[in-house]
Formats: sequence, C-alpha cells, structure tokens
Amino acid sequence: MTILASPAANQVVPGILGFLVVAAMGLALYFLLRSMNKQLRKVARQPRWREEAREDQPAEQDQPEQDYSHNGTPQA
Repeated sequence: MTILASPAANQVVPGILGFLVVAAMGLALYFLLRSMNKQLRKVARQPRWREEAREDQPAEQDQPEQDYSHNGTPQA
C-alpha cells in the first residue's frame, strides 16, 4: 500500500500559489471588463460631425448611385 500524501520528487504541482495567481488574474479581468463596459457606454453611437453632414447635404440622396465594377471603378 502506497501513501499518496506527498508527490514524488520529480513531479510538479501548482499548489496554493498557482491557485492564488489564477484567482488574482481572474479578479483583475473581471474589474477590467467592468471598467471597459462603463467606458463604452459613454461613447456616442454616431459622431456629431456625421449628423451635421447628413443635415447639410440632403440633395445627394436624390442623385442615383453609380454602379461599380468588382474592382471599384465606376461603370460607364
């Protein structure tokens, strides 16, 4: 009968230090993601200059769109 209380000399076990490091990284990740979500909620969905450009140029919507070929050049 062998006693499995201690690992062999050539085995590596993470132990409590490995658990604490992983737990600390997980906790840091949680707070970083929470902060990122808070900052992203502050970002405007549409920039102000884009809204002003839409108001200034309604005539462009009346013009037909050009057809473009597969390489991006306008079709005649």
